[in-house]
Amino acid sequence: MAKILIIDDERAIRNTLREILEYEDYTVEDVDNGIDGLQLISKIDFDLVLCDIKMNRMDGMEVLTEGLAIKPDLPFIMISGHGTVETAVEASKKGAFDFISKPPDLNRLLITVRNALDRGSLVTEAKVLKRKVSKVRPILGNSQGILKIKETIERVGPTEARVLVTGANGSGKELVARWLHEKSNRSNGPIIEVNCAAIPSELIESELFGHEKGSFTSAVKQRIGKFESANGGTLFLDEIGDMSHSAQAKVLRALQESRITRVGGEKEIEVDVRVVAATNKDLLKEIEDGNFRMDLYHRLSVILIHVPPLIDRRDDIPLLATSFLEEICNEYGMPTKKISDAGLEALKALPWTGNIRELRNMIERLIILSDKVITDADVKAFANPSAPMTAPAAGAAAPQTDFEQFKNFQEYKDYAEREYIKFKLEKNNWNVSKTADDIDIQRSHLYSKIEKFGLKRGE
Repeated sequence: MAKILIIDDERAIRNTLREILEYEDYTVEDVDNGIDGLQLISKIDFDLVLCDIKMNRMDGMEVLTEGLAIKPDLPFIMISGHGTVETAVEASKKGAFDFISKPPDLNRLLITVRNALDRGSLVTEAKVLKRKVSKVRPILGNSQGILKIKETIERVGPTEARVLVTGANGSGKELVARWLHEKSNRSNGPIIEVNCAAIPSELIESELFGHEKGSFTSAVKQRIGKFESANGGTLFLDEIGDMSHSAQAKVLRALQESRITRVGGEKEIEVDVRVVAATNKDLLKEIEDGNFRMDLYHRLSVILIHVPPLIDRRDDIPLLATSFLEEICNEYGMPTKKISDAGLEALKALPWTGNIRELRNMIERLIILSDKVITDADVKAFANPSAPMTAPAAGAAAPQTDFEQFKNFQEYKDYAEREYIKFKLEKNNWNVSKTADDIDIQRSHLYSKIEKFGLKRGE
């Protein structure tokens, strides 16, 4: 049930309001001054505050202002025996949900309380839904490098400073950029990503700034560029070290003047964009080699964030692996598997050239090919995608898989799943019940897999 705080220096009013609200099954606290009220607001999660305006120790308007500074989404209903239109307007401007005159009309009071509580619930739900929709993964890890990144994001996120994120491929640069956006005052706006390495140099300017109809052969209609699309939000320029010189010059001008011009156009368009850039290259070396503009580098690197490679944060691997395990098993609709301590140590010992991306792919492979508990033997057997699907006999040569036969990753997963199920069935002498229990899936699900892959005993 909702918790309501009453702040009023008249005992009779407090008792009356308490009696009415408790009769409606609300939980009620009351104090006779604003100072004590603010202390309670800072300690207890109230759903609503009823606050008198004229009080001795602290004026109700001050309580409203300071209370909203503590809990910005907390609804306030202001009450006063000297109500005027001006007072009601002032309370509304300061953030009050509504204003009620004394003595309060019972029906109006209850309706206003109900509406205020509903509004508070909607605000909370909206925030939860926004977090779900954004689907921004948490930055996992407790290593010194990751803790420093988290601290920098907290400090820099709410500012308008441009940020340059450096680090190897797969290390999580995009995730850092998304959290900078989430922590910024622009989080309600869009975050638009441009992979500068994936766009041909002759098209990058059109991609960034848009173009007018007829500006070049294939420009059959007007196009809005990424700078305009990101207006009011964040533009993430990934792999900016691969951007052409002409595009670099235009990006520099856009950052200096907050204006862009579409390709083939003459009109200058104002844009309000925060730029976060990322690269896996050493831009200072690129500047020396004449491949990158020094003035653009200084514009982009107001704040520098370096994301360390996975081999420099091996102690974070158990946390990352466990998180990926749960996430991938949920995607597959299967019980979450576990990794033994020895398995985690084996993971930590691997040479992670592909960083976080490689680790996630490895965990997905282990989930498909291993039993309920992933062991160090599983990690050693399946660490290399060209490793044998089953452990070879002592002294026998390891059979190799021809990966050229697979058109895509799904084909490879189906192949690996078929071979794994076939191996387990043969190991258990085709006892479907025992095999289903062994690989931790339902019998009906296993029968479906047997039919899907056309598995037959003795084939």
